[in-house]
Amino acid sequence: MAKFLYRVGRSAYFHKWRFLAVWLIVLVGVGTASALLTKPTSQSFTIPGLESIETQERIKELFPNGEDADALEAAKGKLVIQAPEGQNLAEGEAAQSTEDILQALQKLDFLQDKEKLVSPVLASENMHQQMAPMKQKQGMPKEQVASDIAALTPLSPDKRTGIIEVSFDAETAADVPAEDVKKFEEVVKDNKGNLQVGWSGNAFQQPEMSMASEIIGLAVAAIVLIVTFGSLVAAGLPLLSAVIGVGTGIGIVMAATSITDSINSMTPTLASMIGLAVGIDYALFILSRFRSELIAHVNGQDLEPKELQQKFKTIPAKERAHLAGLAVGKAGSAVVFAGLTVLIALAALSIINIPFLTAMALAAALTVAIAVIVAITLLPAIMGLIGTKVFAGRAPIVKAPDPENDKPTMGLKWVRVIRKKPALWLIASAVLLVLLAIPAMNLRLAMPSNGSMAKGTPNRVAYEMTEEGFGAGRNAPMVALVEYGSLDEKQRATAAQEAVATLQGTDGVDNAQIVQTNGDPHNPADLGTAAQVLITPSYGATDARAADVLEQMRAEEAGYTDKTGASYAITGVTPMYEDISQRLSDVLIPYIAIVLVLAFILLMVVFRSIWVPLIAALGFGLSVAATFGVTVALWQEGFGGIIDDPQPIISFLPIMLIGIVFGLAMDYQVFLVTRMREGWAHGKTAGNATANGFKHGARVVTAAALIMISVFAAFIMADEPFIKVMGFALATAVFFDAFVVRMTFIPATMFLLDEHAWKFPTWLGKIIPAVDVEGESLVGLEAGAKNDHANQEDDGRPAEALEDGK
Repeated sequence: MAKFLYRVGRSAYFHKWRFLAVWLIVLVGVGTASALLTKPTSQSFTIPGLESIETQERIKELFPNGEDADALEAAKGKLVIQAPEGQNLAEGEAAQSTEDILQALQKLDFLQDKEKLVSPVLASENMHQQMAPMKQKQGMPKEQVASDIAALTPLSPDKRTGIIEVSFDAETAADVPAEDVKKFEEVVKDNKGNLQVGWSGNAFQQPEMSMASEIIGLAVAAIVLIVTFGSLVAAGLPLLSAVIGVGTGIGIVMAATSITDSINSMTPTLASMIGLAVGIDYALFILSRFRSELIAHVNGQDLEPKELQQKFKTIPAKERAHLAGLAVGKAGSAVVFAGLTVLIALAALSIINIPFLTAMALAAALTVAIAVIVAITLLPAIMGLIGTKVFAGRAPIVKAPDPENDKPTMGLKWVRVIRKKPALWLIASAVLLVLLAIPAMNLRLAMPSNGSMAKGTPNRVAYEMTEEGFGAGRNAPMVALVEYGSLDEKQRATAAQEAVATLQGTDGVDNAQIVQTNGDPHNPADLGTAAQVLITPSYGATDARAADVLEQMRAEEAGYTDKTGASYAITGVTPMYEDISQRLSDVLIPYIAIVLVLAFILLMVVFRSIWVPLIAALGFGLSVAATFGVTVALWQEGFGGIIDDPQPIISFLPIMLIGIVFGLAMDYQVFLVTRMREGWAHGKTAGNATANGFKHGARVVTAAALIMISVFAAFIMADEPFIKVMGFALATAVFFDAFVVRMTFIPATMFLLDEHAWKFPTWLGKIIPAVDVEGESLVGLEAGAKNDHANQEDDGRPAEALEDGK
């Protein structure tokens, strides 16, 4: 591995124009494909095999002409209007404003079913005139008639709030042009008068692409890189390579929308977030190692930056190519394995068989793979293009000490503190993370809905006005599909009435009524083979009690079937989302087990050790648990009032977080511990190897962690709830894993294990392939290699004379 990467890095540096030309062709090709093939992303978050999904498909079969054949894809929405306090939509200025909006909407060519664009007052009156006599003829009590009408009427009881159904002229919601949605919004705002307005539904779920988070993350990353290298040129290289990598990955993902409908609106943003963070970090590791190789080559450990730069200029191009090869061979090996851990963790999500989650994971994995390729091919080529000026453009004031020199660094000072009392630091770090993890026991998962959108957005406003005017359940309707099977007409009528009674009798249901049958519409006596029962629960979509109501109705289905011979199944947006949340909860533990096993095997191959993989996996578990605890405390429970709109955690965040954090955690494990093993393999004692490895890796890993934290934290500003919380959770996880686990828990454990950390059974060593991640095979290639100081910490003192902390 190391020798292969050495050759790649050296060739990329020396034959820069060839590599740059290939990358230019790739970028042009990806850009062209993206421009020609990109289609709108899907708004659907469905999973095959769930009861609610299968029921929805069954409704499509039995009611092919039904208005809501596809609750998640139909190009429809609703406009919610509300009169000021003390007024109503039936008279005065509010009535006139309603009429102004309707007249303006009638003129929009991209809207269809315009006969439904009528005042909620008129629509409500018509509904009363049509439904009341019909239901009274069926012998329904007046209270039931009133309840049924109230569950469907577009006008609230106080006449302040109204709902206007809107249909766009498009096959699905994803096909609605963004400019049509924008025009609709402008028309409503221009004509709303004194009304408060909001809109929601499939047609209005199109997210706006914004690069603000990426720009902020890049800006903070630039500052960290400048401090790390002390060079403006060197600071710009990781940013440039990361942007190229992310651009390539996102271009491929967007082009893939032409061949799959599993790519949803969150997929590109998540891929961008992950690709940007790892892209900068991977380039940082290789560039930092290249700087160390240059310094060692000119014996410039004690030189000032200006003197170093002059020395660098004296190195011939061939020797610089050799040093670039060494950097890629050593740090690149760690980059490849670190990237591989991220790929494994993300690709493993496809085992769960959730299409939209698989698409998100594979898109993120693609950007990570491209980040690795960019780091080991394009970056050295750009370095070769710049030549001796890679570390030029000194930043004022900033000093960037080289961790390879003989001066004690902050990293060495910190690891000596840990070395004095490793047991204390091990216990303290573990206890801290366990305590922070306690709130995770209250984790509640839910899919995103209008009720979880940011406050003040049209979707959230529409949701709140609907809840205020019509009750919480109006935002979470469910549909029961009743199938009669072989029952005769009389038995079907009885079964239909019993279905309504059973469902409405469930605690937490406000109303249940038959809204459609598939019988002959011209023959009221023909009940058909199935009926749809609209269910209005007492609770909103984000209320945990809505899930309990759904569970109870499903539990009563067996008794209903025994009693009538018919059957029912429940669907709707809320049941679909509840089923998805349950599926994700069910697969969470198996997925964690898969990830931990893969982590153990991969790290055992990398480090040829039993204990190192075990403590790495344990540390990963602690950092993830603490991240869940802090995320739940702040974002779900509103601890300390920091978050003014606490909501349930989005269902697929935990499993995505575990996959991503696993990869990032193993990144830091590989980068830190490979330097420890490198020292041990070259003859240092286990304790000194741990201290030396930490000294060499701590500065760069700290910079990498700060970059990742800044990139992820910048996404807290995003409008998308999932991305907002995911950004926070990832930033928190990186903080815990880098600074508490990898820089405290791991070295403390390594000191306690001492030589046992590297013990490896002989029989297992014969089975496990030997992988040269430390670059041992490159030692003979190092021109002008200096003293190894096999049993010394890098401040020049022999191990036997070393006293920790002095």
